[in-house]
Amino acid sequence: MISIVIPVLNEEQLVVRFLKELFQALKQTGERFEVVCVDDGSTDTTLEKLVDFHKKHTELKIISLSRNFGLQPALTAGLDYARGEYIVIMDADFQDPPQMVPFLIDKIKTTGADIVSAVRKTRNEKFIKKAYINLFHKIFDQLTSGQQIAQTGNFCILNKKAHKAMLQFSERGRYLPGIRNFIGFRHEFIMYDRPDRLEGEAKMTRVKLFSLAADAIYSFTKWPIRLCLYLGILGVITFSFAIVYTLASKFLGLAPIGWSSLFLAISFFGSLQLTFLGLIGEYIYRIFKEVQARPLYFVRDIYD
Repeated sequence: MISIVIPVLNEEQLVVRFLKELFQALKQTGERFEVVCVDDGSTDTTLEKLVDFHKKHTELKIISLSRNFGLQPALTAGLDYARGEYIVIMDADFQDPPQMVPFLIDKIKTTGADIVSAVRKTRNEKFIKKAYINLFHKIFDQLTSGQQIAQTGNFCILNKKAHKAMLQFSERGRYLPGIRNFIGFRHEFIMYDRPDRLEGEAKMTRVKLFSLAADAIYSFTKWPIRLCLYLGILGVITFSFAIVYTLASKFLGLAPIGWSSLFLAISFFGSLQLTFLGLIGEYIYRIFKEVQARPLYFVRDIYD
């Protein structure tokens, strides 16, 4: 059986149309399937539309969370409740086209892979959003020494082995595409053109995107804290040259520059220390969240 995991948040304009196209694509495969929609605390009529659709299509399972917990916890909830031999993860805004699902299913079966990720060949989105997403992927790829696959998001298919491996992670600040690449296994890819949303506003705002990027970088690379070390060493070297210059000026009878150079030095090292404290504080906060070990989500209702 194929399980399709879909997080939804305030998608009343698109969700029924999306499910109809998805069901049509899945029925063409001839496979048994279930669609697991996780309502992440929608405040519009999304849940009501899902329940009405469920009454006519029993293949739809609805996991209604008690409030909005965020994209990654919602995806985790869907993975927890999915029962299929193959698990497809996708969004409900048509940026992950339903027509691509049969190709993912065919790819994982014909190649015998454990994971097939959809790689975005092109992105038909706003220029600014596309620019900083591309920048993130380039930076993330460099920081992880190529261990992460650029231009891949949540859209993928997993077999049962990879699905069980992903369920073993208990971290709170999670980045599922990074976890998917971290577990290893045999990984294949399929290229597609990522369209823009058909209607409505994107739920992943710039703030949420930057927060997700921070989770990815802090979780899968040591470069933020290592950058502190390198900047600290650079500061020590700079300060050493300043000492040599001051002593040389003293013995050669040249007057030191004065308070302006002192002010610049104090400002430089003060800013450097505050930057380090901020980065260390970010790590401490994440350690604190992990030690709390709070549940990622709470389920209010299940329609199955």
